[in-house]
Amino acid sequence: MAQLNTSLGPGSTLLALLLTAAAPLLAQSAPPATAAHEWTTAEDHQHMLAQLGITQLRPGPSGKATDPNFANVDEAKANRYPVWPQLLTLATGTAATTAEQWKQQRRPQIVEAFERDIIGRIPARVPAVQWSVTATADGKLGSVAVSGKQLVGHVDNSSYAAIDVNIELTLVLPNNVKGPVPVMIIFGGRKLQQGVGNEAVPGFGPPGATPVASDPPAGEQLVAAGWGVAYLNPVSVQADNGAGLTKGIIGLVNKGQPRQPQDWGALRAWSWAAARALDYLATDQAVDGKRVGIDGVSRYGKAALVTMAFEPRFAVALIGSSGEGGASPYRRDFGEMVENLTAMGEYHWMAGNFLKYGTAASSFGSMDASQLPIDSHMLIALCAPRPTFISYGVPEQGDALWLDQQGSYMATVAAGQVFRLLGAKDLGTNENYQTARMPAVNHGLLEGELAWRQHDGGHTDGPNWKYFIPWAARELKVGVGR
Repeated sequence: MAQLNTSLGPGSTLLALLLTAAAPLLAQSAPPATAAHEWTTAEDHQHMLAQLGITQLRPGPSGKATDPNFANVDEAKANRYPVWPQLLTLATGTAATTAEQWKQQRRPQIVEAFERDIIGRIPARVPAVQWSVTATADGKLGSVAVSGKQLVGHVDNSSYAAIDVNIELTLVLPNNVKGPVPVMIIFGGRKLQQGVGNEAVPGFGPPGATPVASDPPAGEQLVAAGWGVAYLNPVSVQADNGAGLTKGIIGLVNKGQPRQPQDWGALRAWSWAAARALDYLATDQAVDGKRVGIDGVSRYGKAALVTMAFEPRFAVALIGSSGEGGASPYRRDFGEMVENLTAMGEYHWMAGNFLKYGTAASSFGSMDASQLPIDSHMLIALCAPRPTFISYGVPEQGDALWLDQQGSYMATVAAGQVFRLLGAKDLGTNENYQTARMPAVNHGLLEGELAWRQHDGGHTDGPNWKYFIPWAARELKVGVGR
């Protein structure tokens, strides 16, 4: 129990004595906090299946070419469900033809479907976050002198002290820029001394070194262009596994108990943390709080897309190799599929309700991707009209066909009609999504607020930063009116 405040002012001695005497009785009457469930991933997964009445899930395909159940990578067989949900058709069956109808009617319908069936709902009362600076450091990235802060966002756990959540954020800003600077939040932890270039970063050699036949790290490119960079550690907020769902921010809000089917998954939890990081950046006078972007690759590319779609304060996004659950359509039978996301290795990213769409047997029969009320083109469309850059690499360098680059391009084309409706430019190809085909590798479509580029590197967005930064600066008018 919190200590009683006995500093009650003059004439309050008797009241203070009475309160002090009552404290032991009050403490005895308060129920002890229920211990958090210590479940394995398998136990948590099974618990959600039981809540939903699911007795059997369909197995997902394998990503290994030598396995008998290797995923389909034959484009001729990919479009099993070629007709996708209509972006601009209201629940009444009529079309949304104006920006106002999109904002007031259609967009909320799509948001509701994603929250109910795919990514889950953020609870109404999530505890507040208190940010503090725990360390500072100076350093150099390339030729640019920088200053860094190690920040910790402590989530108020007074409602359930058994779980402690502290959001880890490393902010690095260039010293040679006057006025507030735009900042990219990057999903991925980096220590303070690594962030300012004083310690080696795994994969990038000694401090300040540039890998052979590669571009400088994103942070180095950003500060050279007058931007700042903030590294957000997602697993400091929510573990990347099912066993962690009774811990982290999801467990804290649920007081250590298992999720309900509509509760948020890890993707939404990570995106919530990015929004809290933006809360802090908006208070930092060295940061241009209206020009803050979000970046992530792979599962964090999925989280970055969810963040951009659901947090309207983010100004720009770089979505790297996001695959299924990100830019790749659920309805495509190519590479990773819904059944992979509903299995034990990935279900924690999603709402519990999403498991229904991988069901082989249950109290409600079977369901599959064709019954989802929304698809990935709608998630991309929720970002409109803000600048959104979809990035992929090539399979030959490790950005596997598993990610369905072609399908993601089709979804980006399909999302374009909402960008156009809101007065923004789409990819500019005038294609129908059903017949759209990716442009050549290294040929970027970067003329509008919706952008696409497939680079010739692997499972990274590294080769696209040198294209993203000037594109984003143009779109956000960085350096104009500041």
